[in-house]
Amino acid sequence: MKRFAAPLAALVLSACAATEAPTAVVPTAPGFLLGLWHGFIFPVAWVVSLFAPQVAIYAVPNNGGWYDFGYFLGIVVFGVGARKSGVVYKDRVINVRARRVE
Repeated sequence: MKRFAAPLAALVLSACAATEAPTAVVPTAPGFLLGLWHGFIFPVAWVVSLFAPQVAIYAVPNNGGWYDFGYFLGIVVFGVGARKSGVVYKDRVINVRARRVE
């Protein structure tokens, strides 16, 4: 019985996943490239959105997964997450030799 618990729980939780009708997205909805751009300009758009209510940091409606993927890449790869720092911090180093236990 326990081996069926995890698949059953996954099935139950996936039942509440949001779905969208294919006809709900207009062909001119923002796609991958606009998601990439919006992710890249996210830091600036976020600051501006604090003071200007007509500015949003995420386009709604969009075409779904491709817009989200572009948005993610825009933030992580090209935007805020793209800083390449060569600094590595080490708090402590443990130097222990393994002993054979008999």
